Amino acid sequence: MAIDVDTLDPATARALLDWQLEMGVDCALGPGPIDRFALPDRMPRGGTSQQAPVPASDAVDPATEAVRLAAAPADLAALHDAVAAYPHCDLRRGAPAPLLGDGPARARVMLLRGAPDRDAVRAGRAWGGTQGALLDRMLAAIGLCRDSDAGARGVRSALLVPWNPPGDRDPTPAEVAMMRPFLDRQIALVDPEVLIPTDRLTCDVLLGDRDVRSLRGAWAEAADRAVLPMLPPSYLLRHADAKRLAWRDLLELDARLRPHTPIGASS
Repeated sequence: MAIDVDTLDPATARALLDWQLEMGVDCALGPGPIDRFALPDRMPRGGTSQQAPVPASDAVDPATEAVRLAAAPADLAALHDAVAAYPHCDLRRGAPAPLLGDGPARARVMLLRGAPDRDAVRAGRAWGGTQGALLDRMLAAIGLCRDSDAGARGVRSALLVPWNPPGDRDPTPAEVAMMRPFLDRQIALVDPEVLIPTDRLTCDVLLGDRDVRSLRGAWAEAADRAVLPMLPPSYLLRHADAKRLAWRDLLELDARLRPHTPIGASS
């Protein structure tokens, strides 16, 4: 189907992109096949795509560069700009703006997710669609919400990797390593009392263990903060009987957040 891009209005362009996402398109391709194994021999000299390889001695380590860039931002807006300018994560190619998270800039509770899925990207929040709706109901049950203007009731949601990996796959260890410093900086800026990892990646990053089902409901400590792993909304939607466990964990969180109760203290 031929499309005249010169007359394409923004609404139609957005609708076409949404349709491609629904069809499973997760990367942009050219009109013809490319023999990528032959590219180095076929590329002419000159131009940005034909630059000589950087000598190994001068190569920048992506994780080291992330540590340097993540140390500078003084607020979440500056952190967002630093992530948007970070060139080393291939997930950014063809993706929308990075999604660091949502909610208030300061919060007592921070929910952590490994990477956004397509519903999250569309919603512009760490959780969207039916998962986001379920999460909002869960938080409301103990008087919390994800609104940025919720004050003391506000919960910050943060993403370890701010782009949706192709096919909703897990981010690779290299992708996690290079984006970890930006998450650490977001935690420092928001300064939560409680961190709630909700999946294998965030449990692994904080606690060194990917088994969220065995970790859930038990208090731990990481980054000098209390940590309470919880089951993700996606799991609860697939396993309705697990909602009783989630309710138990919410009550545990509620008890720890009550006035004059030290975070992490035993019940």
